[in-house]
Amino acid sequence: MSQADSKTLVLGVLAGAAGMSLAMVWYRTRKAQGGASFPPFCLSSSNGRHARISLEDGSGGAVRALQGRQAETLDKLDALILCVSELKEEVRSLKEAIPRLQEQVREELRGKAGGRRGSPLHRAARKKRAGPAREEGQSSEEAESEGGYVTAHTDTEEELDEEHKACKVRRLIIEDAEEEKDEFTVLIKKADSLHRGPESEKKEGFMMLLERKDEYGQRAPFLWRLARAYGDVYDMTSDTEDKKSYAEAGKTYGEQAIASDPMCPDSHQWFAIMCGYLSEYESVQNKIKNGYLFKDHLDKAIELKPQDPLSYYLLGRWCYAVSQLSWIERKVAATLFGNPPTATIQDALKYFLKVEEIRPKYSKFNYVFLAKCYRDLGQRAHALQWCNAASSMEVVSNEDKEAQKELDSIISSLGL
Repeated sequence: MSQADSKTLVLGVLAGAAGMSLAMVWYRTRKAQGGASFPPFCLSSSNGRHARISLEDGSGGAVRALQGRQAETLDKLDALILCVSELKEEVRSLKEAIPRLQEQVREELRGKAGGRRGSPLHRAARKKRAGPAREEGQSSEEAESEGGYVTAHTDTEEELDEEHKACKVRRLIIEDAEEEKDEFTVLIKKADSLHRGPESEKKEGFMMLLERKDEYGQRAPFLWRLARAYGDVYDMTSDTEDKKSYAEAGKTYGEQAIASDPMCPDSHQWFAIMCGYLSEYESVQNKIKNGYLFKDHLDKAIELKPQDPLSYYLLGRWCYAVSQLSWIERKVAATLFGNPPTATIQDALKYFLKVEEIRPKYSKFNYVFLAKCYRDLGQRAHALQWCNAASSMEVVSNEDKEAQKELDSIISSLGL
């Protein structure tokens, strides 16, 4: 209700009350004067004509009838006066309430405006939703009743907006992780490819991994490949000090790879290999200690990856080396560790044959050790068979060169 409408309402009520008050004053004045000289009343006859009846009429019946009507009229006026009095009280209450009502309306409107004041996105949403309601002829009260829904709806929109932002952040993190994963995968694949290549490519792979050590030096797949790269440069180096240095570094990175992922078979495998390399430059005590580490980690690698021929080949070499230990070396091992390592030629032969079973023509050196085992067991025919197999394989790496020297020695020992 506007202020002008409220004023009109008040003035109309006051005017009606004033008129009724004047009538009441006139009535009370006439009543105090004894009720004489009442104005005439117009009575409607059945034929539509009017008859004026005066109080001065001398007829007694007419006087009594008029007095009865006057008494009835006085009762009605008393009731009317009571109603007017009550109306005046209501008007007085209304006059007192109207100013407060206007203030309450203003406060309520300010409160609603403040409660609904939000971000530009919320105001735009309210405007968008209020427009169709007005176009469809919705009243202001109906629109107001939907205010709570609009506010709740915009709050829901805000929550959805926050969730959308969170999803976007998660998606970016996943994309970054996938991009980094793709880059790491490319690096690993390239390292494996270079490892299988000639010496120049192995050196390239070694330098590439060294350059990325700070970036990926906490990941087991990177660390064991770095240990493997140290094994590659160990094979390519002839200087004794450099070999020992490469073996020590490779053993360190292999140990870090195991710490990073104890369930990675390649980490155990390459740690064992570097322990074997390093034992060539250690005292008898450390050589035996590294021998125990070598065996334990190869067993773990086979447990985790039972179809890897390299682990069986290395374990066969360990068994063959233990079978060739001298008496003094066995006594030192027994003194230091209680139980010296034990293995036989048959144990070594079993592992070399397992390599051939998993992957035929695995390496020239595997054939050479098969020939060695059969020679030591006195099975000359089988020894010659594996010597011929080893001779059929080309010499590519330094390991192949060493295998060829061993092969020539075996052939010589067989009297060929």
